[in-house]
Amino acid sequence: MDALIFIVRTLLQVLLVIVFLLRVLLPLVRADWRNQFSQAVLRLTNPLVLPLRRVLPPIGQIDTASIVALLLVQFAATGVLWLLGAYPFVVTLGQFVHVALMSLVLTILQFYTFAIFLYVLLSWIAPGAYSPGAMLLASLCEPLLRPVRRVIPPIGGIDLSALFVIIGLQALVILIT
Repeated sequence: MDALIFIVRTLLQVLLVIVFLLRVLLPLVRADWRNQFSQAVLRLTNPLVLPLRRVLPPIGQIDTASIVALLLVQFAATGVLWLLGAYPFVVTLGQFVHVALMSLVLTILQFYTFAIFLYVLLSWIAPGAYSPGAMLLASLCEPLLRPVRRVIPPIGGIDLSALFVIIGLQALVILIT
């Protein structure tokens, strides 16, 4: 049963929820929508987001339909995992909502930790090279790294901002759990 829970959690929580999370994040970081990865996110999420957009108009720059779609997918993933026995302690609606929202927050923190790690790794392997994935990672990670660079400038040509952001993200994970 643990193997099944792992597979379902990976498919739902890690893959599906992150696609809808990207649907929310990409407009906020002003990512290039002509990018192949951005186009894939649009195509994968449009079946749920477009019907919601008819009912939920955007509020300024915030796409409320995408946020509601992300929450719906997260609640569905939590529900499936609960039915499989991954959350045996959840008995009330309040506990279910709490577990779902905490899972979403942890997914966001883990996503950004992995994205920054990958962004740093790409900067070491192929600095300055153009690739659609690298451009998307840059647009996602730079809003977190830029404020840290203002406080902690590069030391001897080595940028340590990613290290401090990852330490901060992991501290948040520890604080939350």
